[in-house]
Order: sequence, then C-alpha cells, then structure tokens
Amino acid sequence: MKHLILFLLFLSVSCTSTKSTLKNINDTAKKPQVQNNAFIITEYAEDTKYGYDKDFPINIGLILERQEETFVTYFFNGLTGPNGEKILFKKVDTCCPFPTQHNNMGAGTLSIYEVQFEGTNITKKLYFNSYERGKIVCPKGFTIKKFQTINN
Repeated sequence: MKHLILFLLFLSVSCTSTKSTLKNINDTAKKPQVQNNAFIITEYAEDTKYGYDKDFPINIGLILERQEETFVTYFFNGLTGPNGEKILFKKVDTCCPFPTQHNNMGAGTLSIYEVQFEGTNITKKLYFNSYERGKIVCPKGFTIKKFQTINN
C-alpha cells in the first residue's frame, strides 16, 4: 500500500510541469467571427512554428472540452490548402500537459490533428489548445478561404 501511494504521488507530480512552455497565449485575444460554420480568418501567421510546434499551438480556448471538435472545424473551414484544396482532418492524439487555471484539474493538454489536402499526399500535424486564448491566424502552408461579404 505504501508503495502504491508513493507511486501515485510521483506520477501526479511528474505528469505536469509547474511552468507552462506555451509561448503564444493572449488572454485578451478575441475569436474570429463565424460565417457558414467557419472562422473568418483575416491574417497569416508570421511565425513558422504557429500550430506546428507544441509551444506555439493554435489557441482556440476558452471553450469546454465537448466544444473542441466544433471550434477546430470552424478553424479548418476558414482555410484551404496552398492551392485552394479542401482540408481533411482528424484528431490523432493528445499530448504535452501544461498548467492552466481554466480547468478544474489545474492542467490541460494539447490536441494533435492530422491534416491532409484533398487530392494530394501532403499531410501535416497541428497542435490545438482549447484551454487558453490566442490570436487565431492562418498557419504557414495554408490559405485563407475567401467568403462573400453580406451587405445589409
């Protein structure tokens, strides 16, 4: 019993760092508007690591875990491949625990999505964070989808 308690204590301490490595959190960032189930993304990422590096995830939070799929879909629906290709995506893993005040457990994890451009063999992996806010922009290697503006 003593060994089990020590093991559980060790496991709980070793799983989550007390210092976040995430570099692109912005608590004042606003989510893009949604039109036709897609984020209206207006800017391209300046940093090549945006979305591709676990320290520079696409921060789509503050949302509930059950909303992740919806918001990730909004994100990808606002983009196309580099030549206008449709984007196919699926969640393949979670990783990289980090401390957060936006979860009852005090820790969050990143979701990893595998992305493929329809009609190509090009695949990419992107990291998403649903626990923190950040500016939502178009990662390198993608194109912002053009939407018709609705005039009143």
